[in-house]
Amino acid sequence: MFFKQTKGQKAFQVFNYCLLGLFGFATFYPFWYVLIASLNTGRDFARGGVYLFPREFTWENYALAFNDSRIFASLSISVFKTIIGVVTGVFFTMLMAYALSVKTLPGRNFFTFFWYFTTVFGGGMIPYYMLLRDLGLTKSFWLYITPAVYNFFNFLLMRTYFNNIPNELRESAELDGANDFAILFRIYLPLSMPVIATIALFVGVGQWNDWFTGAYYQSNQDLIPAATLLQKLLNEATASSNVKVGQESSALVMQSYTSQSLQMAFVMILTMPIVVVYPFLQKYYVRGVMIGAVKG
Repeated sequence: MFFKQTKGQKAFQVFNYCLLGLFGFATFYPFWYVLIASLNTGRDFARGGVYLFPREFTWENYALAFNDSRIFASLSISVFKTIIGVVTGVFFTMLMAYALSVKTLPGRNFFTFFWYFTTVFGGGMIPYYMLLRDLGLTKSFWLYITPAVYNFFNFLLMRTYFNNIPNELRESAELDGANDFAILFRIYLPLSMPVIATIALFVGVGQWNDWFTGAYYQSNQDLIPAATLLQKLLNEATASSNVKVGQESSALVMQSYTSQSLQMAFVMILTMPIVVVYPFLQKYYVRGVMIGAVKG
C-alpha cells in the first residue's frame, strides 16, 4: 500500500537529496582536483583557473615521478609488505580474537586487559627504535611486518563479531569431534567475511600509506617503500631547482612542471591502488563497521 507524501515530506526529501549531493561533491572534488592538477603542466596550473579539466594536458609529472630507477623497487616493496601485512595481520588477529571469544578460556579477562593496557602507554620513539635495532629489524624487510601483526582495535572489532556468532554452533561442532582450528576455519571464518574484509582494508591502507617507518626506522635504503621514497623525491624536487630528466636541461623541465604539480602526481600514485581495491570491499566494509549497531 502506497501513501501519498505530504508537501512537508516532499520538501524534506528534496532537501535531503541536495544536502547529500553537496556532501558527496565536497568529498569527491578534492580527489578530482588533485587528478587534474597532476595531468596539467605545472607552470600553467600555477597561473590558476584550473578547476574542472586540465587546461594543458601532459604526462610530464608522472614521467618525472617514475624517472628515478628506485621507484619500481620501492613500489615492489610496498606491494609485498601490503600483501604480507594483510595476510599476517588478519590471520593472527583472527587467532587471538577466536581464543578470547571462548568464554571458558582460563585468564580470558586478564589477557584482554593486558593487551588493552599496553595500548595506553608507549615508551616513545627512541626506545622503540632501540628495540627494533636490538631485534635486528632496522635493516630487514620484516620491520614492516612484525610490529604490525597485532592491533588492539582490529582485535576488538573481530572479537566483538565472533561474540555475536551463536555459541551453539561451536558447541555442536565440539560434540561432532571438531577441534578449535576446525571450528575457526570451517565455521567462524565463512561467517566472518565482513569483518575480515574490514580489517584487511584497515591493514592494507595502513601498510600502503606508511612512510614514517621507512623514513625513521629503516637503515637499508634498498628496502624503502614507495610512500617514503616519493616523499623524499618530493622534498628533493622542492629544495632544488636543478632537476634533470633524461637529457633535458632543468630550465626546459621547469617550463612544464612545478613542485606542486609533481606533488599531485605523487599523491595520485599512492592513492590509486586503494581507490581501485576499495569498491570490491565496500559491501563487506559497510557491514563490518556496523558490528554491534543492531542487536538480533
